[in-house]
Amino acid sequence: MRHFLSLLDVSATEATWLLTEAARLKAELRQGIRQPLAAGRVLGLVFEKQSLRTRASFEAAMAQLGGTSIFLSAADGAMGQREPVADFARTLSSYTDAIVLRTFKHETIEEFAHHSRVPVINGLSDRAHPCQALGDLLTIQETFGGLKGKTLVFVGDGNNVARSVAVGCGLFGMRFILAAPEGYGFDEEFLTQYRRIVPEGELLVNGTPEHAIGEADIIYTDVWTSMGQEAEREERRRKFAPFQVNEALLAKAPAHARVMHCLPAVRGEEVSPTILDSSRSIVFEQAENRLHVQKAVLKWLMLGK
Repeated sequence: MRHFLSLLDVSATEATWLLTEAARLKAELRQGIRQPLAAGRVLGLVFEKQSLRTRASFEAAMAQLGGTSIFLSAADGAMGQREPVADFARTLSSYTDAIVLRTFKHETIEEFAHHSRVPVINGLSDRAHPCQALGDLLTIQETFGGLKGKTLVFVGDGNNVARSVAVGCGLFGMRFILAAPEGYGFDEEFLTQYRRIVPEGELLVNGTPEHAIGEADIIYTDVWTSMGQEAEREERRRKFAPFQVNEALLAKAPAHARVMHCLPAVRGEEVSPTILDSSRSIVFEQAENRLHVQKAVLKWLMLGK
């Protein structure tokens, strides 16, 4: 049985199929075509963290495919507290055809998948956000007409989103550059995994965004403080202040460069207040494309397509 826990577990061929299928499903939807491919099937969603895009896109995706969803928040099941993760997984997977988990710890998703009877999808963990990265790649492909040879500069924390986007870039022949404060780059474990999966991938880490911004096709940023890191907020604000994506930084980028953010954003912190609404921004195209890649992932895992 196949799970979707990280892009590190996906081949370039599979990733290409997912993007192609997502684009096809998007085109069909815009023509008013909604094939009930998942009629009678049930998707479980278990979220320890708050969500707008992940929850709404998966529920909408399942509805458009003709299926239904069951949503459980942290309070509903208290997974790992009220009962062990293994027992929770065995039970919920007996009611559903696939399960999306959004957790604080990646280990929770791995343990859940080990005991699940149905495919498990990572809707976000502290290590990876593969569905976000697929939506991002689809957006870049639509914007530039292709992926190979493009350069993405990620300005900020080498977090779960940055890791997944970096792997996605490697799978499609894109160059990924991380501009992060000292101590907030990629860990050696991730770099080892990256090199194993995409040995010819071009992944660079440098000190300041100004060093790479002149080569950027895409400038990507994310919040400086993720859920679960609230105690570090003030220290992170101080260290990341020079890494804001603002008008001065954007002026150093090529005219065709576009700004991406996985959202939600703290406007005025990691990104200046007006950039996300400017003509250089493709953040809401990213948000929409979460729906279409989610449908492709569900079709792949639940229907074996």
